[in-house]
Amino acid sequence: MLVGYSSSSEEEEDSEAGGEAPGATNQSETTCRKYQEEDDGFPARKKPKTEEEAPKSRLPLPGCLSAMFTDEVDPQTEDGSLHGGRIRSFKHERGNWATYIYFPYPPEDEFGELLDGLLSAAGARGVVLTPQEEFHLSLSQTVVLRHHWIQPFTQSLKTSLARYKRFVCSAGRLQVYCNAEKTRTFLGMEVSTGHAQLLDLVQVVDRTMTEFHLETFYKDPSFHVSLAWCVGDLTVQMEECIQELQSLVDNHEDGPFVLRLDCSELRCRTGNKTFRFPLES
Repeated sequence: MLVGYSSSSEEEEDSEAGGEAPGATNQSETTCRKYQEEDDGFPARKKPKTEEEAPKSRLPLPGCLSAMFTDEVDPQTEDGSLHGGRIRSFKHERGNWATYIYFPYPPEDEFGELLDGLLSAAGARGVVLTPQEEFHLSLSQTVVLRHHWIQPFTQSLKTSLARYKRFVCSAGRLQVYCNAEKTRTFLGMEVSTGHAQLLDLVQVVDRTMTEFHLETFYKDPSFHVSLAWCVGDLTVQMEECIQELQSLVDNHEDGPFVLRLDCSELRCRTGNKTFRFPLES
């Protein structure tokens, strides 16, 4: 910083012009007053900031740091440790809603007792299973739906399902399933009756999926209710004990356990929203 000092000739001119102005102090008097104020316990008066001393504007954030905080991904949803080790099959982005179509299955007391026995028997064979948080029968794959598609998508489903009647399906045979990414293995109960009605509904759902350029359901689906899951591809280990688990189903208390599902209301789960489509009585 460049500081201008007055020359001796300027000081002489000021003295000749009339001496020091009233109230003015020389440097020695200013210094003495400063130390006197500090000795009295009062802080010395600070000089006001000059234009050169004003705080500078902040420098822009480096690009490498900006890239670390993009709003496309929610870091919590991508952390598998927050979801029991589960891994997303597609990237989470704002405006994209994970969507699937299903029939809900409200578990009965008898079902809960059977499931506890299945988990215990599988654990004894070295396969640790986590029960599903909710139970349902899927009629679609999980697809990505844009937020502005939700209203026309659900309206298309509602219109197409208007003429379909409710029915009952049942399941009683255990099957092992693994997702396409080989990141999770499921223990499910396969549907034995009601298969034809489910296929008809899948065709309706597939037409809506095609309308929005989304992936349709499997060509030869194995309709089932998932009971429990584990991380990774443990198909071989689970199939080794599937017969033992099936015997628990077949010999359950008063006879073979049969899961009965009242297919009276199809549902669409998209993000945190659930749309309901009651079928005719």
